[in-house]
Amino acid sequence: MNRPNEPKKIRVGVIGASPNWGWAIHAHMPALAALPQYEVTAVSTTRKESAEETAKRFGVAHAFDDANLLVKHPEVDLVVVSVKAPLHAPLVRAAVEARKHVFCEWPLGVSLGETSELAAAADTAGVKTVIGLQRRFAPGVLYLRDLVAESYVGKVRSVAVRVGFPGLGASRPAQYAYTADEKNGVGALATVAAHFLDIVVAALGDISTVSSVVARQFDDTTLIGTEEKIPVTAPDQVVIAGTLANGGVLSAHFEVGKRNGPIIECSITGSEGDLVLGADLTLKGARGEGQPLEPLAIPARYHWVEKGNLSDDAHQTAHLYAAFAEDLAEGTSLAPTFRDATSLHKLLAAIASSSTSGTRQNWAA
Repeated sequence: MNRPNEPKKIRVGVIGASPNWGWAIHAHMPALAALPQYEVTAVSTTRKESAEETAKRFGVAHAFDDANLLVKHPEVDLVVVSVKAPLHAPLVRAAVEARKHVFCEWPLGVSLGETSELAAAADTAGVKTVIGLQRRFAPGVLYLRDLVAESYVGKVRSVAVRVGFPGLGASRPAQYAYTADEKNGVGALATVAAHFLDIVVAALGDISTVSSVVARQFDDTTLIGTEEKIPVTAPDQVVIAGTLANGGVLSAHFEVGKRNGPIIECSITGSEGDLVLGADLTLKGARGEGQPLEPLAIPARYHWVEKGNLSDDAHQTAHLYAAFAEDLAEGTSLAPTFRDATSLHKLLAAIASSSTSGTRQNWAA
């Protein structure tokens, strides 16, 4: 029971909380356990036994094999949708109709139209929303944003992004078979480019124009475990040349299916210096002329949540939850919402359109 002066905890129901694999068990559950503002009161999976296993592990009161029971439960204030992207829409709609706040993993919908519809429904219902763009809350990214705002590099001249991951190439685990179909909202454009372009926007401001190539180099993929070969329609390469609203030039290359890696680098060149965000989202920088890039210690104030034993993914997710808790308590707008999801999906649509038409596209965020 809460003491009279103790803030009421946000009661959370997590849909898709498999005990064995998935983003919920990897990031959401550990993140929520680390935050005193939250209490996970319910979990659901497609099987009662697995839901009960997760509930027992984390001390959760209610376990369901029907997500609708979780959504409607009176002890759930915030519904977390942590399932495959094609299943997001019906679960988000159910939560919105139940007048519950909603945290949905990226992507919100598998298309711009679906994303826009879900955002509008949430606005109409008056519920608060969060979209799972947690990488922008990595301590290194938060520090990068402030360094740019404080003119560490001076006027931004260029931003070069290079991101590549193994997996989703010639083979993939059988449970990820759905990622081969572009319609399911997963791949080099829908997920990899989206998350890292969100970092660019969060740290440097809007992207104005894009010219792009979106390509697929794997025609099929073998499912590990079954050895079944299935066709691939999701792109595995995205190359972008563009401009930023601040006048800087953007170049970016995103890919999946690497044999080795991963590789993550975002290099920012300005009139007064340089910054580089590396693979572990740490920073190097240099000011002046002809200086070597040196590691930049990230101040403690950018660690909103103690990292402890949290993975980097769980730590970033905890930061996102902490931002949302502050939004609810103080009326701030720290956490990205479904409206931000719509804006980012518009950017992805512009990138796809540029590749198809061979023309430069504007992004109206």
